[in-house]
Amino acid sequence: MGIEDIRREYSKGGLRRKDLEDDPIDQFNKWLAQAVEAKLSDPTAMTVATVDENGMPFQRIVLLKSVDENGFVFYTNLGSRKAQHIEHNNKVSLHFPWHTLERQVHITGVAEKLTAVENMKYFTSRPKESQLAAIASKQSSRISARGVLEGKFLELKQKFAKGEIPVPTFWGGYRIRLSRLNFGRVANTDCMTVSCLAKMEPVIGMQKDWRRNRYLVFRIYLSCGFRSFFYIFASI
Repeated sequence: MGIEDIRREYSKGGLRRKDLEDDPIDQFNKWLAQAVEAKLSDPTAMTVATVDENGMPFQRIVLLKSVDENGFVFYTNLGSRKAQHIEHNNKVSLHFPWHTLERQVHITGVAEKLTAVENMKYFTSRPKESQLAAIASKQSSRISARGVLEGKFLELKQKFAKGEIPVPTFWGGYRIRLSRLNFGRVANTDCMTVSCLAKMEPVIGMQKDWRRNRYLVFRIYLSCGFRSFFYIFASI
């Protein structure tokens, strides 16, 4: 059997207006909580897409560490390839593929570095071995052998056996400030259904507020014999 023959039925249903929250952050948190409750493997894992100085796209998987009305946060080595890309072009996209639930969320926005205080607060909350690993690992750089990295880790473990571990200057977090969220579902039907959320515009003279306007929902029915993909998006 070739990959073109791989198929399955989608049974979780589509998107219904009455099931959607008025605030897209609330909607994301609702879906994330359901992914955690369903015991999905790594429900906070997300693909981060960036582009280099030549416009070449790259993707990698990182873990979401917090989300609120200000954006989505993850942490990394500031010397990594992703960090270098963001330094050159801070427009990024995120993707949460919750396949078991037949859902996906796609996010676009602008990345900004967290403050030193925010970095320290999270770094000191991590297990000690995770702190040491962040210092030992020079992400996106070559090493001659795995033993070099393991030796560095053991050296640091002995060095900081007592006392606090300082936050490395080459490590920190990014917050993705949102410009658009897409909530997607897949369902079996005899026609294509596309659900769209209208743009959410900020009120003049006030800070952007996702809650400022309610969604306008449009459904377009196209005659077809394919499984339908449901797309929901909101923009500011």
